[in-house]
Amino acid sequence: MSAATRQALRGAVQLILLMLVSWQILYWGVGDVALRSPLETIQFTAKLAGTSAFWGHLAETARAFCIALLIAIAIGLSTGFLLGLNKFASEVLEPLLIAVYSIPKITLYPILLLMFGLGIAAKIAFGAIHGIIPIALFTIMAVRNVRPVFIKTGRVMGLGPIEAIAKILVPAALPEIFAGLRIGFSLTLIGTLLGEMFASQRGIGYLLMNAIGLHNIDLIMALTFLLTLFAGTASGILLFVNRRLQAQVR
Repeated sequence: MSAATRQALRGAVQLILLMLVSWQILYWGVGDVALRSPLETIQFTAKLAGTSAFWGHLAETARAFCIALLIAIAIGLSTGFLLGLNKFASEVLEPLLIAVYSIPKITLYPILLLMFGLGIAAKIAFGAIHGIIPIALFTIMAVRNVRPVFIKTGRVMGLGPIEAIAKILVPAALPEIFAGLRIGFSLTLIGTLLGEMFASQRGIGYLLMNAIGLHNIDLIMALTFLLTLFAGTASGILLFVNRRLQAQVR
């Protein structure tokens, strides 16, 4: 194990311990009215994980999130490469992307419900629209920052657009593109959960919204703990990979 990996693990452990201590102190101050202690939450989470209903909701969320993420990556990267390589298209469409990105996405959800109904398709679409634009914008900037000599070399070698993207642009711009994918991952997860919270009968977001309505603090804390654990672990892994890619480029 390298020194950088050991340092990253040490930092992660310290952060987890700090969060647990802060959580316990906050619980002592607030009490059972709005919180549960870390130990109580972990115990209830273990009990929740032993129910088949929970795994059904988890599978629904995982399926919607994975499909939404794949769509966001495919459309985001395609749009980013297209606008990054075409100056005219970028000047016309990039301001539009930024304008759409500034719109609160929740205002678009009624339209998506009319288009896709109350099924999984609406959740997938809502999750995807959260991730597409950040991935596209990061990809645009990554392509622009590629040294022009690399692109000229590809032209001299007679590479077609797809070959140039695969063999030159992607390797050269990968660290910045991966940073966009990391942000797109988080936003797509948020969008998928929001879609489940507002108009769905299945999924982790639905369970969380139902628990809020019933003031089921145990379930709220358990689901929040699981979501935080998943998002934090995934973000940490993606951040570590991103730093390794940046180090290799340097």
